[in-house]
Amino acid sequence: MSITTMNKSIHEGRNIKRFREMLNITQEAMAADLGDDWTQKKISLLEGKEKVESDILDQVAKVLKVSPEAIKNFSEEAAVNIISNTFSDESVAYAQYYKCTINPFEKWVDAMEKNEQLYKELLKSEREKIEMLEKLLNDKKGGK
Repeated sequence: MSITTMNKSIHEGRNIKRFREMLNITQEAMAADLGDDWTQKKISLLEGKEKVESDILDQVAKVLKVSPEAIKNFSEEAAVNIISNTFSDESVAYAQYYKCTINPFEKWVDAMEKNEQLYKELLKSEREKIEMLEKLLNDKKGGK
């Protein structure tokens, strides 16, 4: 199969719908942004068109804040292909290639050492409290 037979025509209306959905804009909101002559039904019909008139495409592109060329040339297959071919730092989306760079045992040992240090500090604080209480008791006994 040659490359020319794989080249599909771009459905501009579907691309408008994709951009609108990516931007989380409803058909009603888009119709309101386009003006009084637009309705939700008209947007729905527009999204069904394979080719959109250039003046309408310009208006829609302005509302979606993209260039008309982006709508004309957007290809979902090309976007997926670009995304899948840009992983160069082993950050692939496949779990079988996952490399853990954190040693869980080392993390556990670090946590245990921190716990031990906190325990020592708590024990020291409790001993200081006991010494202060004993001193207060001795002072009261001596003052009677």
